[in-house]
Amino acid sequence: MPRKRQRSVASKPETLSSSPPKTRKMMPKATLATTPKQSRLKVKKTEEEQPKRNTRSPLKEKKAEEGQSTAPKRSRLREKNLEKEEPVEVFLDAEEDDTNSVDEVGAKMGTDNGVCRSDTREKGKEKRGSGKTKKISTLEKAREEDETQARFVGNQIPNAEARKNWPHRYANKINNKTSTSKSSNSLDDSEEIIKARCHYKRALVDGIIYNLYDDAHVQASDGEADYICKIIEMFESEDRTPHFTAQWYYRSTDTIIKDKYITDPKCVFYSEIRNDNPLECLTRKLKIVRLALSVDSETRRAKTLNCDFYCDMLYLLPYSTFVKLPSENNTTAPESSSTISSDIDAAGVKYECDEVSETSGRRKSEVALLDLYSGCGAMSTGLCLGANLSGINLVTKWAVDLNKHACESLRLNHSETQVRNESAEDFLMLLKEWEKLCIRFSLVKNDDPEKQQPYCFDMDDEDEDDDGGDDDSGDEDDSEVFEVEKILEVCYGDPKEIGGQRDLYFKVRWKNYGPNYDTWEPISGMSNCREVIKKFVMNGYKSNMLPLPGDVEVICGGPPCQGISGFNRFRNVKNPLEDPKNKQLVVFMDIVDFLRPKFVLMENVVDLLKFADGFLGRYAMGCLVSMKYQARLGMLAAGAYGLPQFRMRVFLWGACATEKLPQYPLPTHDVLVRGVVPLEFEGNTVAYEEGVKPQLERKLFLQDAISDLPAVANDEKRNEMAYGESPKTEFQRMIS
Repeated sequence: MPRKRQRSVASKPETLSSSPPKTRKMMPKATLATTPKQSRLKVKKTEEEQPKRNTRSPLKEKKAEEGQSTAPKRSRLREKNLEKEEPVEVFLDAEEDDTNSVDEVGAKMGTDNGVCRSDTREKGKEKRGSGKTKKISTLEKAREEDETQARFVGNQIPNAEARKNWPHRYANKINNKTSTSKSSNSLDDSEEIIKARCHYKRALVDGIIYNLYDDAHVQASDGEADYICKIIEMFESEDRTPHFTAQWYYRSTDTIIKDKYITDPKCVFYSEIRNDNPLECLTRKLKIVRLALSVDSETRRAKTLNCDFYCDMLYLLPYSTFVKLPSENNTTAPESSSTISSDIDAAGVKYECDEVSETSGRRKSEVALLDLYSGCGAMSTGLCLGANLSGINLVTKWAVDLNKHACESLRLNHSETQVRNESAEDFLMLLKEWEKLCIRFSLVKNDDPEKQQPYCFDMDDEDEDDDGGDDDSGDEDDSEVFEVEKILEVCYGDPKEIGGQRDLYFKVRWKNYGPNYDTWEPISGMSNCREVIKKFVMNGYKSNMLPLPGDVEVICGGPPCQGISGFNRFRNVKNPLEDPKNKQLVVFMDIVDFLRPKFVLMENVVDLLKFADGFLGRYAMGCLVSMKYQARLGMLAAGAYGLPQFRMRVFLWGACATEKLPQYPLPTHDVLVRGVVPLEFEGNTVAYEEGVKPQLERKLFLQDAISDLPAVANDEKRNEMAYGESPKTEFQRMIS
């Protein structure tokens, strides 16, 4: 009597790990089993009818009393006759129609499609009176059982081709353990290599034909969604067990993002993680559409209507990296894909189009940078110095900070920078209003009706000269009329600090009045100043006073998140984004979304990953990925690069689809480790691979920085003192 086939559960693909990629262990294969996907029909005659549990609903009971069938089609049925007879057993696939269909078996056993018919039971009893029975042949039963089992179909792949493509399957059994370098795309380093007898290109599982390189669902444990994979190898092991090698896709919830940012449920991420599983683990064939990362939203929507999932990025475990997909022909994604190709294969991202074509070519030699939350400009200054060493003319064109004194310092040190002393929220609103003004005066082309709004000066422009001249005969008002000479600045907010409505304001120089009488005026009160406003906007556009979408190549900044600080005793653990102290992270990402730079670099404290299961760090990664940026997240210690302090910080890189995602620099100095690195993000710490022993400079301490300072007495009155001696250490000589 054939047994029911039980489906194995696939080895769980590796997701986030607390250890670096070089020491990651994959989860062991589960031993759970589930019932086969297809139903079988089972009909058996026994000597005596066994009592049955009454599990039928009242509706089914009523149908039974009326003599109607209550068993659904394509379900298991066990019919037990009252007469003593030799058993007859039939095992069929309920979905097979070619031989021994359910109808045929039903006719033999007095049933209709496997459901007992009351009008044929008496005939069956008459036949049984003759003492004759009919058995299904052993060959027939074997054939039926064979078609329900997972097996390969078609010809084998030629031995020479198989050995060339998968040499590790045919290597001599010197060491079955994997001996390759432990990289992100290797198999589980604790998993033995299964030796192959032969390879195939096609397989049959539960009546479904799977081809090599098909995408499929793979059986998961109870309570889990089925895994998603690409079948990159089909082989029969030496013990003749059919296997396949799965290269896994990740849902966003399987990546560093988890559930902290809602992404498109149809979007999955290809990985380099592979492992072997029994062929019977396959459950369903999938249609996964591959898209270029920079494809526009309308094309993306059209191409993903009739698919199960779509994929436009590769997810790599080192530094939780999201990168654009390799070429379509490279289905197995070599390890070199961790270093991203810089081929330009698309028309660009949002706003890199006609509406900013006039601005995109203004300064080919300069690479424009926007520094948000700039302080005195240390982060942007360091980036510019490093870029210049690499031959890139990176220039800080704009900087924004709320601290007035920091802005004054930055202006003194960087005369080439447009420094704005305002909040990041007001700066974002100003950028949006500035773009609308540029569109209104035909400086930028844009067909978006929401950005082509009329202004107050448009409404009064037509009536400006209706009288055909000046007629003061009836004017008895002797009050003074103020005339705008020119506009000096523009801002968004409440510059008068009167608690009024936040709006677009212009700083006005009045005719015949000096600078002491300059005032901030809302645009709503300048209905008769169309030409003055137009002149100001045109001059600002030419001088690149404010960036438009597509003007900025690099955005850097460290949005303050006091709400996650360990010194804050009232932190919102359940939803950190509800805390106003953390909203600057959202504003930072909104500015990135509006300007769409080529590169993004965000810096923050390690609490970004420690607090609330790394909520804000995961959210930031989710924002960049949803904007179709390549992204990676790493932790760097300042002491590992030659500073006399540890100071670990989180750095998040983003790069648009047409650019190469930058790598993190490897440490140059030994360092005394302080503080705690979040265990789950240990693999995001920038370090050398395990086993590599680099020649590092010695670790630095505070003495290396300040040992040359003169002693200061308690009664010292001087504001400045001479050093009195030469620098004592290499670090002191470098900073002197």
